[in-house]
Amino acid sequence: MTIFPFARTANNIRYLPIPGHILMFSIFEDTLPLKLHPQYFEAKAGNFSSALGLIKDLAWDEMANHRHRFSSSHIFVSPFAKEASGDNALPQVLAEVFAFLCEAKADQDLVQITKVFHTGADPMERLILRAEFEGSVQAGAQYVLVDDVIGLGGTLAELAHYVQINGGLVSDIAVMVNAGRIKSLRPDHKILKILKDRFDNEIINLFGIHIDALTANEAQYLVGFRTIVEIRNRIAKAKKEVNLRLRSKGIEDLFDSHKG
Repeated sequence: MTIFPFARTANNIRYLPIPGHILMFSIFEDTLPLKLHPQYFEAKAGNFSSALGLIKDLAWDEMANHRHRFSSSHIFVSPFAKEASGDNALPQVLAEVFAFLCEAKADQDLVQITKVFHTGADPMERLILRAEFEGSVQAGAQYVLVDDVIGLGGTLAELAHYVQINGGLVSDIAVMVNAGRIKSLRPDHKILKILKDRFDNEIINLFGIHIDALTANEAQYLVGFRTIVEIRNRIAKAKKEVNLRLRSKGIEDLFDSHKG
């Protein structure tokens, strides 16, 4: 798994939004039930058995009761890095369990290739630490995106974009916890208009994300800034905060401190 490259090129611009018709399936609205489970920390550290135990205890019945929402033709895919030791095991095990209950397939080819360090990150840090993916996508196949927790929704938005630009269809999204302040995925059109009028192409230039491809919570966060200067200043601060946070864990700076 590679460290996030932070290069803004045409190849990593997020311009396709999560399809507007999707009403996300979720079980909890905060992470407390997960964190109180005795196997939570082992599952987050990459233990598949612990992840399965947690899912069986907290989510199995609800998933089974709603399995008819999905079909055997769906492919369940999660933002998971196969080669990353110590990576959160919950998303992939959740995808496997959904596939088992629906007699469907869990994707084994599409993987996250960048380490984004979202644990403990604030909204601006998450916006500048974008996930990237690689792997084959079945053209025309219907994918269900799966994760344990969604907050801003950026990682699943990146996964949705990758699936769509490679010919797949994003049919649904299923998570254990929808922890976002706004529970829907798509932004209000009025919020998008304000962002376009206020910032035009600056959002693409700064984040590599088209305004129309922002999630509801990303858009709501950005509309709180009055000027592009405020955003640039907050990005500079976020880069320093990321470097300090990761330096405490023995990880080299991700951002050049001389460039702000």
